[in-house]
Amino acid sequence: MNILNKFLRYVKIDTQSNPYSKTSPSTEKQKELSLLLVKELKEMGLDAFMCKDGYVYSKIPKNTNKAKYNIGFIAHVDTSFDAPGANVNPRIIKNYDGGTIVLNDFYQMNPQEFPNLLEVIGDDLIVTDGNTLLGADDKAGVAEIMQAAQEIISDKNLLHGDIYIAFTPDEEIGRGTDHFDLDFFRPDFAYTFDGGRVGSIESENFNAAAANVIITGKSIHPGTAKDKMINANKVAMEFNSLLPNEAPENTSGYEGFYHLSASKGSVESATLEYIIRDFDWDNFQKRKKVFETIKNKLNKKYNYQAVEIKLRDQYFNMALKLKDKEYILEIAKNAILKTGISPIFQPIRGGTDGAMLTYKGLPTPNLGMGGYNYHGRYEYASINQMEKAVEIIKNIVRVEK
Repeated sequence: MNILNKFLRYVKIDTQSNPYSKTSPSTEKQKELSLLLVKELKEMGLDAFMCKDGYVYSKIPKNTNKAKYNIGFIAHVDTSFDAPGANVNPRIIKNYDGGTIVLNDFYQMNPQEFPNLLEVIGDDLIVTDGNTLLGADDKAGVAEIMQAAQEIISDKNLLHGDIYIAFTPDEEIGRGTDHFDLDFFRPDFAYTFDGGRVGSIESENFNAAAANVIITGKSIHPGTAKDKMINANKVAMEFNSLLPNEAPENTSGYEGFYHLSASKGSVESATLEYIIRDFDWDNFQKRKKVFETIKNKLNKKYNYQAVEIKLRDQYFNMALKLKDKEYILEIAKNAILKTGISPIFQPIRGGTDGAMLTYKGLPTPNLGMGGYNYHGRYEYASINQMEKAVEIIKNIVRVEK
């Protein structure tokens, strides 16, 4: 089975995670893909297992004592909850010509709206039918690691150290490393394949927090509400209006943001769910304090505890922990160069399992895997880039004779 067949097989399985679930994994359906991966790894002749929390682990034993490092590779099986993830119906665009891609009668993509399409002219693309996300994030990474494992095992001339493999659940909801077994998974360092364009090397990511704003109003009959009613919906609107205009749609590069990801409310009560992001540690702390400042201002204005804030840190910028680990990035850079691609060092405007693993003691930068426009119907992947990613994995582990 080639990488395309693997990928198409994996995206057909609905593996959306659920941020409101308290279980691990957050959705039982993620285990369907995880169990399939265990089966396929065993068919390759490897020992593999899935733990009760839905993590898959395997190892390709070394075939030489000359390897300087044992290396790990990680991807996540879950897909985003931001768009429909069931009944994915992928379509292949052969030799993309740079024009408009019609997804269905209502949706289309063109380079004017999505300039990244200019990067893949001439490639064979996998796109959606416009009704669901694709799942390239991160099933492209899963397929690449699986294909690389298959090719490494079958190539007896490819010398390597121990190669560790892990597939995690619940990355999209920030829980991908909550139950990660670092006692079994023990390489010297690892790479997540959860980036974008192949050739990208990402060793910086956001510091991240989640904020839950809980607003309690005072519901009074509208006919007698004068000077008594406090409409929680309007307080919620007021809270959001007091935040700086630094939203995802207004920021790029190293700029941080506040993102209102969900809201619901009535006169009696309302909730606002935010994510807070910044690369700089001091600015990250300041952003969290902004929420407290607005809360205090509104509570003073309404003369009671109308607003409550619950803040939770999610992950931190791995750059600080990788400062003295430049050789890990150099290995990836050289592996990419050998495929004929120019490496691109860039920050991750997001987070990965690798960020948390780095803070747990396992250095794990992120590499590109050939997908674009994640978390929605415009998601697509380049087959050509996915094939290059397989070569990069092989180059990373290869021990020169």
